Amino acid sequence: MLRTVSDWFWWDRLWLPGNVTWSDLQDRDGRVYAKAADLWVTLPLALLFMVIRQIFEIWVATPLARLLGVKDQTRLKVPPRPVLENFYTTTSKRPKPADVDALCKKTGCSVRQVERWFRRRRNQDRPSLLKKFREASWRFTFYLLAFFAGLAALIDKPWFYNLKDMWKGFPVLVLLPSQYWYYMIELGFYWSLLFSVASDIKRKDFKEQIVHHIATIVLISLSWCVNFIRAGTLIMLVHDSSDYFLESAKIFNYAGWKKTCNAIFIVFAAVFIITRLVIFPFWILHCTVVYPLSIYPPFFVYYFFNGLLMVLQLLHLFWAALILRMAHKFMTGKVRHASGLLGNLAALRMAARIAVLEFSLLSYIYIF
Repeated sequence: MLRTVSDWFWWDRLWLPGNVTWSDLQDRDGRVYAKAADLWVTLPLALLFMVIRQIFEIWVATPLARLLGVKDQTRLKVPPRPVLENFYTTTSKRPKPADVDALCKKTGCSVRQVERWFRRRRNQDRPSLLKKFREASWRFTFYLLAFFAGLAALIDKPWFYNLKDMWKGFPVLVLLPSQYWYYMIELGFYWSLLFSVASDIKRKDFKEQIVHHIATIVLISLSWCVNFIRAGTLIMLVHDSSDYFLESAKIFNYAGWKKTCNAIFIVFAAVFIITRLVIFPFWILHCTVVYPLSIYPPFFVYYFFNGLLMVLQLLHLFWAALILRMAHKFMTGKVRHASGLLGNLAALRMAARIAVLEFSLLSYIYIF
């Protein structure tokens, strides 16, 4: 039964153009092609990333935080109250009025004392500024290095300058070592984020973070399996080009450098608009939708892949509207700094990936 399911899932007509089969993508004569089995290497890479992250946060991010003057506020510890602590950990961190009355009867405390205890207990659990700084520093470092590594891997390729070349010879495209490592490193990093989500700062969108990481892994893995690697590397490069500006704005926000945070946010907004609203739709998306039709008849993955990209572009427009609105407030002096928006931007990025994943699942169900 499992073999039947596997054969159906990897059916040639589902993944490849009409006259191509998986046998055409078998390694031969020194030519290597992308294979789904290659993705297993991303799991040990993820563990390596987790080790590197711990070393980085201790030996790089922490001294940098001290250099920039990142200091945590001293927080008062709540007095030990077993009944309240048990309710806090097992039931709710924000008790309802009826729960407060019940807790008052059990502990002999007044309503005000119970409410104050829960407020201080929540404040005690808030992640430290240093922890936020270290996480942002690690993500900034990865996104920055990933962007320049991707740029180095693509800058000498003909399809970097003439996007039509990304489909030359498709789907029988020989895998280059630079493409292999670019994909494996990106996937390994997102696996590491998924593995460490339990120990990272738990925000209100904890569940959405998990879905976000899974969606990213699914989307990158899909483009690898169907040999859309040239298009995939360009898309990853476009998206990496603005992420490190966002993380650096967070770093300076945590350090209290509000003017620097504002300036970097404006740069982030400009890079985002250029890459997501100009380069992505008018160059990359146009090339993935229009040009392939002159090479081969459309098949399922053609619709599937471009459907994901179109939905992603709609979400880019929504995100850009939010960024432009904040930039307008900067210019008119209605806001003093960008720190209040940074969390919303991260949440919107997660919402974009979640929507793409939902759309992909609905597309698959609709067609079959």
